[in-house]
Amino acid sequence: MGTKVHPNVFRLGVIRPWDGVWFASKKGFKTSLKEDIEIRDFLRKLLKEALVDRIEIERSRQEIRLTIHSAKPGVIIGRGGAGIDELTQKLKKQFFRGRRVKMSLNVKEVQKPSLSSQVIAQQIAADIEKRMPFRRVMKMAIERSLKAGALGVKVTISGRLNGSDIARRETIAQGKIPLHNLRSDIDFASVAARTIWGAIGVKVWINRGEVFGE
Repeated sequence: MGTKVHPNVFRLGVIRPWDGVWFASKKGFKTSLKEDIEIRDFLRKLLKEALVDRIEIERSRQEIRLTIHSAKPGVIIGRGGAGIDELTQKLKKQFFRGRRVKMSLNVKEVQKPSLSSQVIAQQIAADIEKRMPFRRVMKMAIERSLKAGALGVKVTISGRLNGSDIARRETIAQGKIPLHNLRSDIDFASVAARTIWGAIGVKVWINRGEVFGE
């Protein structure tokens, strides 16, 4: 077994930006990092139907700015922006109770959801939870990504597939997935599907082409 490196982390600072933009002292770093993780987990559970791709968090002394990239922004925004106000109040109540923090929440639409590994992984997990045939679900997801312009797609699912007694792993791949090439924009995501037989892990790699600097 070789050493596995997360494809997104491997490309941080080279072709991928950080999702958290802030600076903290040694004392405050641990608290801010933990808070970021908890905020992202809270929003992903709350906005499961909105197919959230990624969540950017920017911090200053008394202000925090959240940018949610979603395939279905209308689900978050609601009528006349009521959804954003409600979500802001929930976040303040959950994480910033008793603290004077100015919070701004922005929602951006993912232009090509079929090229987002997080969105594709969530769709596969949702279909598996509905007891759809897993191979058919995987092939349909790969076809959608390739039609959208992906150069290569790999999908791996593992667990008690179709309720079998022994857990196993299934992988389907098409095209090129060059994981060692830093120029290649490889988007990776991992999601768990909750079924009556237990958790089924879903991993998706999407090759969105090469990125060249100016």
